Amino acid sequence: MSYVNGQIIKQLRKKANYTQKELAKQLCLSVNTISKWESGRGLPDISILPELASALHVSITELFTGEQIINKNISGNMKKTCLYVCPICGNIIYSMGEGVFSCCGIQLPKLEYENCDDEHHLRIETIENEYYVTSSHPMDKDHFIFLLPI
Repeated sequence: MSYVNGQIIKQLRKKANYTQKELAKQLCLSVNTISKWESGRGLPDISILPELASALHVSITELFTGEQIINKNISGNMKKTCLYVCPICGNIIYSMGEGVFSCCGIQLPKLEYENCDDEHHLRIETIENEYYVTSSHPMDKDHFIFLLPI
């Protein structure tokens, strides 16, 4: 991946309808700093990239490429959903596809689904066009139903 350059910053700044002065004020920088970036006489420090991307209303990836990323998939596929659980703090990330996620300084592994056994058998009833799922097994944070294949 290449580093963000002045032309991209200028293009995104204009797209956001900011003057150099307005962008500088948002980032608590001088107008000369923004001008230096856009003229190619300097580059932003890597530590300011999240704030710069936020000010320009783009992701950091979009800041690097200068192109807006538009998700053309307006419907998800439930068969591609994934769960990631942090073994340290227990945070759960639900994703509509595989990804790379980290929490507490570690990359999270994707959870594998487990098939149902006799102890975990689910009873599914249809009552007035709605599904009711019951189980004799207790449900808690370490042991729960995530997805029902119906």
